Amino acid sequence: MMRHLSNWRGAALTMAPLLLFLAVAYLWPFLGVVKWSFTLPEPGLGQYGALLTDPLVQSVFIRTLRLCLIVTIVSVVAAYAITVVWVRGTPTQRMLAEFCILVPFWISVLTRAFGWVALLSNRGLINTWLQSIGFISEPLALVRNELGVIIGMTHFLIPFAVFPLASAMRNLDDRVLLAARGMGASRTRTFWSVFVPMTMSGIIGSALIVFVFALGFFVTPAILGGGRSVMVAELVYLRIFQSPDWGLGSAISVVLVLFVGALMALLFRYVRPRQMV
Repeated sequence: MMRHLSNWRGAALTMAPLLLFLAVAYLWPFLGVVKWSFTLPEPGLGQYGALLTDPLVQSVFIRTLRLCLIVTIVSVVAAYAITVVWVRGTPTQRMLAEFCILVPFWISVLTRAFGWVALLSNRGLINTWLQSIGFISEPLALVRNELGVIIGMTHFLIPFAVFPLASAMRNLDDRVLLAARGMGASRTRTFWSVFVPMTMSGIIGSALIVFVFALGFFVTPAILGGGRSVMVAELVYLRIFQSPDWGLGSAISVVLVLFVGALMALLFRYVRPRQMV
């Protein structure tokens, strides 16, 4: 009992500096935002009531959830294919896949967003090339809309989805796959019936990471959306720095933080126990 108490005290002392830093750097500012949401422009729940009645705010939330869901699905599917090559491919394939995964981390999100503008705009490389070969007569609307936002966000988030998938695939027992093949299952049947279910923990982890990251995206939707596909983070910026409506912007921020926390709590509560069964 004394040893357990001593270990607990040692762990508490070790974690104390980190907890103090988190409290000062994150909790304290967030509590200030919570205070603004209840006191600006006047005390009360008016700003939270506006979230339920303001059509603009509701449309932004719906758009954000829709885009985040699409980006999550596309990113995880693409990352799964890349990770299979990275983990189970030939040495040359692994080297090429690793290069494609790591290089994007060296390029800032702002640079990548403007790079996609150069590619997707009406006079960008893609439209110019398609018109030069006679495939299209007018430029395609690839940017300043939701399509451009989805492309830019997916490109940024695919590398983040790779690592949980790689961890799950590397921990997979190859003997299970050999047993399935030995029982007469084809490669396709083994992949869908054995390989994918056994890496489900990595799929869920990747989806969670991508979805949470996508909820807070600001730079990419602002640049590639061109103000026509406003998401929650951009709406908070507009309400606080341009309206200004600090109360409503703070209320939106609080709701977004609570939503992310509830999502993570549900996943840890209902998904992890099922995976352990």
